[in-house]
Amino acid sequence: MNRRHFVAVAATVSVAGCTGLFDGEERSNLDLTVQNERAQPVTVQVVVVDDEGTTYEDESDQIDSGVARAFEVPVGTDGRHEVTVSGEDWTGKLAWDATTCRLFDGRVRVTDDLVEVAGECVDQR
Repeated sequence: MNRRHFVAVAATVSVAGCTGLFDGEERSNLDLTVQNERAQPVTVQVVVVDDEGTTYEDESDQIDSGVARAFEVPVGTDGRHEVTVSGEDWTGKLAWDATTCRLFDGRVRVTDDLVEVAGECVDQR
């Protein structure tokens, strides 16, 4: 096998592995919406981990007043997963079991007085 052919095959296998082409099970997904209802913009940190400590998302973003920001995160196929959304003076957490939930819909609403969190499995396995 020549070198170019080997590199092309290796790249194809690498991409297929990263996209889950060889996985037998379909991954679970998180659809998260963070709504800022404060008078000022907020900087949020979104961290998604599983119960084994694997981090699937670790992102920071500024959300303007009156604006919602969506995050879509593919995660593992089984076990407990948790999303933590935090700002300078607040934190909201949600968790779900990817073994039984293919698509988890989470919502975090930040106001001047409180942080509301809600979530539900919208597509079960």
